Amino acid sequence: MLDTQVIMYVIDLLSARIAEARLGLDRGDVAEKIVIVGVFVALAIAVGVLVTHAVTGDAVQIAHQIGGSK
Repeated sequence: MLDTQVIMYVIDLLSARIAEARLGLDRGDVAEKIVIVGVFVALAIAVGVLVTHAVTGDAVQIAHQIGGSK
């Protein structure tokens, strides 16, 4: 008898959670969050490319200066 009560309680709890999820006001926010994260990823990649380009350019310039001083 106790097992049946536990199962019925779990079913009622899950039904309430599903109903709450369906009526939730924050539905549809996932797409907006994905777009925002995508923008931040693109900005991070752009900054990484700029830093890499600057460091590589400085390294080439330093190499030429060292090579010219021989």
